[in-house]
Amino acid sequence: MATSLSATVALSAMLILGQFFFELDTNMRDFLSPAEAPFVLVTMVAGAVALFSASVYLSDTCGAIEQQPSGFFDIVSLICSRLSMIGTTAVVLVMFFEVVSRYLFEKPTLWANELSLWMAGFLFLLAGLYAMQQRSHIRIYVVYDLFPRWLQKLSDITSVLLIWVFTFLLIWGGYNEARDKFLRWETFGTAWDPPLPATIKPAILIVMALVAIQALSNLIADWNKMPEHHSPLDEIDEVEIQNIRKSIKE
Repeated sequence: MATSLSATVALSAMLILGQFFFELDTNMRDFLSPAEAPFVLVTMVAGAVALFSASVYLSDTCGAIEQQPSGFFDIVSLICSRLSMIGTTAVVLVMFFEVVSRYLFEKPTLWANELSLWMAGFLFLLAGLYAMQQRSHIRIYVVYDLFPRWLQKLSDITSVLLIWVFTFLLIWGGYNEARDKFLRWETFGTAWDPPLPATIKPAILIVMALVAIQALSNLIADWNKMPEHHSPLDEIDEVEIQNIRKSIKE
């Protein structure tokens, strides 16, 4: 991770400095066809390795408010969640680069907005997978808490079954369109022209399938747990409260 991350930072810095100070011929269009620019291709490969290895490394550590992995699919979802967290930082850096380039060097970009949209599309999808793994999606417990345990289990089975039915219908109805967009490498139609439709549409189907698998993993992991009772007090984050108190004292 450290090696690939260092290589990515160094290569990216060379590309950025070369654009501003050395008038290198490399531009963001090369990132859409990296085979024609070996230096860009090496940078992208190093970045992909760094991104994946960092996501795997960070998935070993859970935050104070995160649920510990207990299902057979949790590690995959945690890796994807770390990928989305890193991606959020990347979106901020892209917008920061645009501001600096536009107002300090008077060289606005044609790609920052499209790249932010491109990354944000994947981030929202992966965030949904993370929410399912953490059981932080919208759940209404008013009636559920009144059920006996066997009826709660039946409700959980029904919920997972509905998710799988929805996923099957989504893939059934969207597969042909997603396949066609990917095979013809459909682009966004802007000045930079990234392949948003060609990548986002298949990603929707893939991530939805991962969400369905994660829902099944949750069902299996929670099957033998004791019944839970929920109240508004569950929403209080004691760790955050302690951090606030500590910061006030300091």
